[in-house]
Amino acid sequence: MCSYKMSSTLYEQLKQTCENHVKSNIEQFLADNIGYEEFLKKIDTCWQSHCRQMIMIRSIFLFLDRTYVLQNSAILSIWDMGLDLFRTHIVGHHIVQNRTVDGLLQLIDRERTGEAVDRSRLKSLLRMLSDLQIYQEAFEKKFLEATDSLYRSEGQRLMEERDVPEYLLHVEMRLEEENERLLHYLDQSTKKLLVNLVEKQLLEQHISQILLKGLDQLLSENRTTDLCRMYTLFSRVKNGQKELCASFATYIKGTGRIIVLNVNNDPDKDKDMVQAILEFKDKIDNIISTCFGKNEQFVNAMRESFENFINARQNKPAEYIAKYVDSKLRAGNKEATEEELERLLDKIMVLFRFIHGKDVFEAFYKKDLAKRLLVGKSASVDAEKSMLSKLKQECGSGFTVKLEGMFKDMELSKDIMLAFKQSVQNEKTSKNIELTVNILTMGYWPTYTPMEVHLPGEMVKLQEVFKKFYLGKHSGRKLQWQPTLGHCVLKADFSGGMKELQVSLFQTLCLLLFNEGDVFSFEEIKQATAIEDSELRRTLQSLACGKARLLLKAPKGKDVENEDKFKFNDDFKHKLYRIKINQIQMKETQEENVSTTERVFQDRQYQVDAAIVRIMKTRKTLTHNLLISELYNQLKFPVKPADLKKRIESLIDRDYMERDKDNPNSYNYVA
Repeated sequence: MCSYKMSSTLYEQLKQTCENHVKSNIEQFLADNIGYEEFLKKIDTCWQSHCRQMIMIRSIFLFLDRTYVLQNSAILSIWDMGLDLFRTHIVGHHIVQNRTVDGLLQLIDRERTGEAVDRSRLKSLLRMLSDLQIYQEAFEKKFLEATDSLYRSEGQRLMEERDVPEYLLHVEMRLEEENERLLHYLDQSTKKLLVNLVEKQLLEQHISQILLKGLDQLLSENRTTDLCRMYTLFSRVKNGQKELCASFATYIKGTGRIIVLNVNNDPDKDKDMVQAILEFKDKIDNIISTCFGKNEQFVNAMRESFENFINARQNKPAEYIAKYVDSKLRAGNKEATEEELERLLDKIMVLFRFIHGKDVFEAFYKKDLAKRLLVGKSASVDAEKSMLSKLKQECGSGFTVKLEGMFKDMELSKDIMLAFKQSVQNEKTSKNIELTVNILTMGYWPTYTPMEVHLPGEMVKLQEVFKKFYLGKHSGRKLQWQPTLGHCVLKADFSGGMKELQVSLFQTLCLLLFNEGDVFSFEEIKQATAIEDSELRRTLQSLACGKARLLLKAPKGKDVENEDKFKFNDDFKHKLYRIKINQIQMKETQEENVSTTERVFQDRQYQVDAAIVRIMKTRKTLTHNLLISELYNQLKFPVKPADLKKRIESLIDRDYMERDKDNPNSYNYVA
């Protein structure tokens, strides 16, 4: 027929026949008494058979399709004509379309509540809507609206009912389910819109509530799996990471302040402060690396927060960090191998970087280092040197010059003692006493209050011998003896046999008196030794009230009173031959502590003065505000504007600078 130019009539008649056939199918879909599943089944069957029929018809009329239809662009191919007829007469009918879409939505809704549904039917019908090119307008819009309202109400309900870890688990599960739907039957064009919608209603709307309700608990209980989930989910939504990071920082500051600000003034809590900060830092580091993917944003937030809370309490953290290092570097700290100690010192350095008042750290570190060196109590010279080099790296050589000087002094003292012992052997001196001297350069070491005490003749004689020897080698130097730092080994004869006693110089002076007599009163001892009152009370307490009682006190009691009498305890027994009698340590005497801190403040004033003069000398004239901001750039420690003002006033009084006559807010340098 095509060869005989009857193509046009043939096509029209074929179209008419197909149209009549398709129209005849509509009735079955308009009946009222039909359930939605039954309806979907019918429409699916009708669509499947329509497709099969059209494929068959196209095969029969293939020549027509390949010639006449191809030559006329205005005419639809036989397959497209079939789709067009089905769209116009069946699915285009508003009742059929509404019932189809509603049925599909009901099926999907049932699946979302956990029922098993026929996914192949969903797939087939949604493919039909795509093929007919009405998926977007007929189905997608309604589907997204239904999804939106479902997840909106579900999000609000579950936020109330569930705790955060459960809720996040649920969100994760919902996202997986929707992805599966996309895989099995939804069109890929819906993917972005659908996923965004779930994220918005289940996460984005509730970010601050989730963080408020659950983050602190997850962090304090160290629940890494839940935190990983939170981070992954929050990374999907806008501002999620930013909000999480801000709350994370708030948590660190809050928890850190509780560790640092000792609200109840509990001294034990202060002792454990540094250990607690170190453990907290380890925990936070672990969370950042395992849960937050070592995200730079979180690392910076952590640093800022640590710096914030460590400096929330001035000076104390710096002091306790120095004391903590002391406890770890002191001999007798058996808990760590060299490597562990090295790792610990690295961690301490991280905390040290956060401190603003590094000079406070230096003052206390210097005081403790002096004790370690003078009593020979340092656990390992390598560890000491390692800590010094870390401090030097961090703060420059100016910071460690005094500390290095202390080590030099100790090494030089050893050499001097060797030379001294050789020279003493050649002379005849009191043979039964051996003298060891440490020569300390005054500027390097902490300042010790000099104290004059009455030493026995033999000791004074030896001191003179040493002085003569030393000044013979180094003329022009001045030696000042420091009895507070001295210690001795005494031989003592008890009824139970001989013992050796390791004691301080003050303890020695008290004990040597008992060679002259059996009983002495407090006042007599004070007269004979000239030891300062509170120091003497502490010394006698250590000899008569401690564990090893070399003296007996009458009346008995913990404290030493003016009327007390002391007697040599001849029956003293101890399992060891050499016994160390500890000094009664006033809790690192309060005065010592205060004086160290005061010295730091004194040094700070000098530094401020020097900085002001330096700046004014270069600039000649400056306004008050510019001078203050310049000072903040130069000074390494925290300082209040009011304190700077005082120093400026003091320099004006001392004629280093003056106020400008025309502008009182401006200063001039006085050459």
